Amino acid sequence: MTDHPENNGSNKVEDWWSTQIIDMKPGEIRYRGYAIEELIGNVGFAEMIWLMIRGGLPTRGQAELLEIALVSAVDHGPQAPGIAIARMAATCGVGLNNAMASGINALGDVHGGAGEQAVDFYLKIRSEMNDEENLETSVERVLDAFFSNGEKYVPGFGHRFHPIDPRAPRLLELTDLAANAGHVTGEFAAIGRAIEVVLERLKGCRIPMNIDGATAVIYAELGFSAPLARGLFCLSRSVGILAHAWEQIQQGGRNKGPVPRDMTWTYTGHPPRNLDG
Repeated sequence: MTDHPENNGSNKVEDWWSTQIIDMKPGEIRYRGYAIEELIGNVGFAEMIWLMIRGGLPTRGQAELLEIALVSAVDHGPQAPGIAIARMAATCGVGLNNAMASGINALGDVHGGAGEQAVDFYLKIRSEMNDEENLETSVERVLDAFFSNGEKYVPGFGHRFHPIDPRAPRLLELTDLAANAGHVTGEFAAIGRAIEVVLERLKGCRIPMNIDGATAVIYAELGFSAPLARGLFCLSRSVGILAHAWEQIQQGGRNKGPVPRDMTWTYTGHPPRNLDG
């Protein structure tokens, strides 16, 4: 038996992979049909990301808004697990790419996944809106169901470090400008703000939007799917991970753990004992 698909005996190595992303032959490289030499110098990195993922080039306004989101989330310091892990890995003697991969691999559902979850939540609210109720009523109905299922944290809202995340208001301000210019609709910015209002009413205290909720607004406004929101966050945060890993390599240090070596953990196991009794 073979794992290779049958193709009437004409299966070729060239047919093994199929992609609409890149066409390449000796002396020629094309991304989504565009020659690389034409893209170089004429297309920015945010535009290139859009082209590779979406298949076409964004408008200038769309590209600027995407770049705004990417810039906003590059770093949050060594207290962020992904950054800390990259720095620790760098002290273990691995290469720069390995240190980066170690940090990026920590960007999971809890640390790094809130943007994806927020996009999902915004899309759910939009899908359940109807013409017979205003936006806040729709949001409250979805939030009531959300909390009734035992959920405690609304993705994209509240921050364990910042009472008000300084990045979120600026991102919303720029999203509003993009909406006023016709680059996006502004509907997800409205949904995000409505969540803030309803959360305060339900919880009795303000739970402001954080970086994940604000970038999720932008990614949803730009039409990116929820999983791509996490991928784009990984691209953004990889810049900070690279910078910290490189800084740590330059600083030196060997086998640095999460705490200084003169500090130890809390042991909660069995008291000291001997094999003979």
